Amino acid sequence: MISVEGLTKRFGSKLAIDDLSFEVQPGRVTGFLGPNGSGKSTTMRCMVDLDRPQAGTVRFSGRCYKDIVDPVTSIGALLDASYVHPGRSARHHLEWLAISNHLDRTRVSEVLELVGLTEVAHRRVKTYSLGMKQRLGLAATMLGDPEVIILDEPANGLDPEGIRWMRDMLKYLAGQGRAVLVSSHQLSEIALMAEDLVVIGRGRLIAQEPARDFIARHTTTRVRVRSPQISDLVESLRGKGADVSPEEEPLTTDGVLVAGLNMATVGELAHQHGVILHELSEVTDSLEDAFLAVTKDDQEYRSGPSS
Repeated sequence: MISVEGLTKRFGSKLAIDDLSFEVQPGRVTGFLGPNGSGKSTTMRCMVDLDRPQAGTVRFSGRCYKDIVDPVTSIGALLDASYVHPGRSARHHLEWLAISNHLDRTRVSEVLELVGLTEVAHRRVKTYSLGMKQRLGLAATMLGDPEVIILDEPANGLDPEGIRWMRDMLKYLAGQGRAVLVSSHQLSEIALMAEDLVVIGRGRLIAQEPARDFIARHTTTRVRVRSPQISDLVESLRGKGADVSPEEEPLTTDGVLVAGLNMATVGELAHQHGVILHELSEVTDSLEDAFLAVTKDDQEYRSGPSS
């Protein structure tokens, strides 16, 4: 488990992290979200002693990073996939990491197979695409078979197949009991992989909770109704206090969105009034909608009204 308590970091007069506390549980993928400039990368750097905070502690299963004798076997971190000597081959890069960390070199072939780079392991890293470097970075992260994984934008540069592979891989690693913390701006991917969320803004904690609870708390669920007798049903719905709006503009002839009543109640009303339904379904806003609603006052850059 990762436990962050009271983390505070300043760069001169700028407060980058402000008394930040959260936890990452084992066996789960936790999405680490925040607008640009919110302090996500700085937090991750402080977690693995690349930056020194002015206050606060970070513990991995009760131990600080500096107290772990062989951190590569406990914590795998990928904060910059491009930070690899371009003249080395992928295999030589991983072998160098294995030897310098007193790991068995046979592990190199295992992690290359894990990330799908076996056939190109002989190529120099300077010939790799950004997506291939992300895979190599994950291979390096997994060399010590760590129980904690920390990743900053791991899907950056990946094509759609690679993004899906990364998503499935992180869920697989969490399923093995590892604590996985992943920062990403690809909210649609976080929505598919993360069970928990930590959301920060201007270095402060905004929310920490299961992803489904965060979305439900900060979005509106409506009921989509389509019927050839929609006008008859709308009158009944409004009579029950529902907010009924056209599904599309201009108003379509058979579709509306209903807020204020659940799907079962809408279906029962339709049945009572003999209204034929072509569709009855729930429509929930996305993680992106929830994130933007919660962080609207913490965005580093906000556009003004167009003229």
